[in-house]
Amino acid sequence: MEALGHGLLPLGAVRTCQKEGRCQLIGSIHFLSSPVPSSLKSLKYKNNIRMQAVQEEYELKQMKDMAAAKKRWDALIRDGKVKVLTPREAGYAIQLSNKMLLDVRPFVERKKAWVKGSTWIPIFDVDTSLELRTLSLKATNFLMGGWWSGVPALSYNKEFLSNVEEKFAKDTDLIVACQKGLRSIAACEVLYNAGYNNIFWVQGGLEAAEEEDLEREGPQPFKFAGIGGLSEFLGWTDQQRDAAAKEGWGYRLTFSARLVGLVLGADALFIGAQKVGQYLQVLRSH
Repeated sequence: MEALGHGLLPLGAVRTCQKEGRCQLIGSIHFLSSPVPSSLKSLKYKNNIRMQAVQEEYELKQMKDMAAAKKRWDALIRDGKVKVLTPREAGYAIQLSNKMLLDVRPFVERKKAWVKGSTWIPIFDVDTSLELRTLSLKATNFLMGGWWSGVPALSYNKEFLSNVEEKFAKDTDLIVACQKGLRSIAACEVLYNAGYNNIFWVQGGLEAAEEEDLEREGPQPFKFAGIGGLSEFLGWTDQQRDAAAKEGWGYRLTFSARLVGLVLGADALFIGAQKVGQYLQVLRSH
């Protein structure tokens, strides 16, 4: 369950390398630093090895936890304890049978697009606490790809089950959906174990829905609700590429202009930093 709380699964151990003592690599972001004295390199190397070992152990635990969870979820579906629906079938069930759709996505996805008449109770959401552990997880998530994907680090909503029980009786027909289908099947397991017996899981999540499958409210299509960060800004997500293929060059030019603006802005920032450095050198020389 903890693995689902991250914006994305770890992409690999956090690595730190030295190149001529001036460049550190963390994930895929380079940071310039001052030269490292040789007396400190050995200590930093040992610390890096220790940190990598801890990260790899954590990733291994996550992989084992996810594998065990997948077996449980497969059993729930195989035994008919959780029924499977496509997004289109879910739309029919809502319109024709008045079944309720429970949206368990975090607010960052829910606010972009939601099914009309659905009930929102997130199983994971952004943790706003300022505890050291939470801040550390947020920083790690950002460095390991959150800056690119825009997906924040999430924490389990401890009030999820009690909130559902306040809204729905145990014999309610519940259609459970998230963005991609992973957190919603986890929610189905929680609900089944709590005594809910009429549970329907939307396979593939709302991202797999076509616009005509479900009655949507919100500013964006369902497929775009789960994207963000720099990749969304530049239009480099799979969803946006598919849209560009359908809508043509006008759509592509919008994001090409953003890329040019980003590059020009980065160049201007770099030139400005150089000039500041030169000015400081002149001041020191006097």
